[in-house]
Parts: sequence; structure tokens; C-alpha cells
Amino acid sequence: MGFFHSFMVLIPIFVPLLQGYGLSMSEVMQTQALFALTIALCEVPSGYIADMWGRRNAVILGSILNAFGFFSLLWADTFVDFLIYEFVLGVGFSLISGADLAILYDTEVYLQSIGKGNGTGKSLSRLISIEAAASGIAGIVASVLLIWSMDAVVWVQAFTGFMPLVLGLFLIEPPRPKQTVSNHRGNAKHIVSLMLFDKPVVCWTVLAISVFGLLSLYIFWIYQKYWELQGIPVDQFGYIWAAFALTVSLAARYSGELERRLGHRNLLIIVAVLPIAGILGMVFANGWWGVMFGFAIQASRGISITVFYEALNRRVSGDFRATVNSLASLGVRGIFIVTGPLLGYVLDTQGMTKTLLGLIVVFVPLMGFALVPLLIQIKREPREEEHESEAVAVS
Repeated sequence: MGFFHSFMVLIPIFVPLLQGYGLSMSEVMQTQALFALTIALCEVPSGYIADMWGRRNAVILGSILNAFGFFSLLWADTFVDFLIYEFVLGVGFSLISGADLAILYDTEVYLQSIGKGNGTGKSLSRLISIEAAASGIAGIVASVLLIWSMDAVVWVQAFTGFMPLVLGLFLIEPPRPKQTVSNHRGNAKHIVSLMLFDKPVVCWTVLAISVFGLLSLYIFWIYQKYWELQGIPVDQFGYIWAAFALTVSLAARYSGELERRLGHRNLLIIVAVLPIAGILGMVFANGWWGVMFGFAIQASRGISITVFYEALNRRVSGDFRATVNSLASLGVRGIFIVTGPLLGYVLDTQGMTKTLLGLIVVFVPLMGFALVPLLIQIKREPREEEHESEAVAVS
């Protein structure tokens, strides 16, 4: 399912596609802001619904909405049509977000309790790696389809969008204690306490996810405009996208080994340095050399999402894992609602160089604000407390 959720052939050429319908970069970012707003409104309720009434049910419902959203692309050709498309996908992705990680993590915890399984960290890194690989394969397919037309890309996306729904019907949810549906206020207090007070590492990890996730999201939507300005042909976008996705996949796959060899402190420093170096390279290099610096940003993304989400899920008990994962994603989308259209406006009026340098000015202190306290709290955290939540889940 993770593979087909990320197999989006439309994404590598999404900006040129919308520009072909007359949309400006500001309007493109407005569609993404609506997507972020929809997720912000639905993310936490959907995660809570998944915890209360079943993660499998939430994933299937989300897959139904996504399939309908992708199919609607067949008749979308105006700004409003693309807004509707992003709204439907926002609801669908919010239902799946958090629930998919929770069902995977809980499955591994259950399998370990009966002497089986691959380990939670390994399964999480494999999922992220597979999703990134799917994005890469989608990029190659998109470039091949462009030999015919952009319409061919849209048609393939419309029909492959049904695959997660088909596969979701075969999901089996692992056994876990049923939550008290009627005590919503008590559950909310427990979740807030868990994220903000019980374990400081959880709070700072969520903040780190928000900071690094937001920077990745900005760069994600800047890439295609940057490539266009560097004179890269549109039919090459898919191949670049594939190479970038492969970088994320490999970085995620081996992030655990890197952490064991380098230690969490050195690894987090590398995670912060790589995107800054990549953005500076994009500013001062030209043509394909500038494009190549994007690999540094992608490597940081693959490592950071794996390390941060593994650290978060390891410290959160299974009863509200989907809700906490959804709250972590909410931090990214919530900020993007306001700042996404602003980023598009800055790109339209100030140009690429000033926009990229502005991101460095903003995110260097934000990274320091997130990582320094996180490293301090990890150092203070007793070794036995680090594994407490997983032990509770197993028991």
C-alpha cells in the first residue's frame, strides 16, 4: 500500500501541468495551502477516529477518497477544479496519515511479543524506503509518458490511484486493547500530557519533525520551478525526481546503521547541515550543477523522517499512536497553510535566489532551536525510560 500511495506519476510534472492551465506559482501554492488546511482540520480527528474505531477502517475510507480525487483529474482544467481535487485528497490523506504508521508499528510490536517480526525500526525504515522508491519509479514513468503527452500522465494517475484501496481490503489489524470511546475528554488530556509533559523527548521530536518537514515541503514545491529556471527540459523532470527519490530511499534504508556508527548527536548535526549546504549550492551553482545539490537535501530528508518518527513511535504507547503521528504531521501542514501562498508570492515577485536565501535565514535558527533542546533531553533521558513505552505496548 505504501508503494502505491507514493506512486504518483503526476507529482514530478505537477507545477508545469498547472502552469499549462494558466495558473501562476502563487495559485499553485494556494492549491497546496488548501491541501494543507484540509489536512490541518482533519488530521487529528482522523487519527483519533483510527485509534477509536480501527486503523484499517480509516485507511480504507481514506483510500476511497484518494481514488475518487485522482479520478477527478480526468475532467479538471480550472483553478477551482484543482482546489476541489486537493480538498478531496486532503481528507483522504489525513485519514491514512498516522493510521498506516500505527498499524505497521503495532504489528511489529505484536509479532515481537510472539517471537516473530523484523523489529519496529527496521520495518519503519523499510516502509519509508519503499515509499521513496515508488516516488522514484513514478518519476521515470512520468518522463516516459511525456513522450506522448501530459494527458497520458493524468490518465495513468487516475487509474493507479485505485490500487491502495484494493490492497487495503486485505489489511489485518493486530490485536490491541480497545479504547474507551465515551471518555473523549480524558483521552484528549492524556494525549496532550503525553506529547508535552510526560516525556520531553516526545515534545522536542515533534518540533523537529515540524521544522525539517516544513523545509522539505517548501523545497519540494520549489524544485520544479528551479529546474525550469535552470533550463532543464520538462521531459527530464521525471528522471531527476526518480534520482532524488532513490536518494531518500537509500538514506532512509540505512539511517539506522548510520545512527549506530555515528551516534545520534553527529547524525542530527549532519541532518541539519545537508539541507543548508544543498540550498546554498542551488543558489550559487548553475544548470545541472545546481540541480545536483538537491541530492544533499534529499539525503537529509530520508534520514530525518526515519530517525524522528522511529524515536517518536518508540516513546509513545500503542493506544494513541495514530493520533500522535497525526499531530506530528499537523505541525507541518498547519504552518504551510499561511506560509505556502506567501512562498509562491515571493517566488513570483522576488525570484528564486532571494527566496532560497530567505529560507536559509529562517531555518538555520529554527533548526538550532529544535535540535539543541532535543539533544539535551536525549542525554538526560534514562536508558530504561527510552524503552518503557514499547514494553508497555508488548505487555
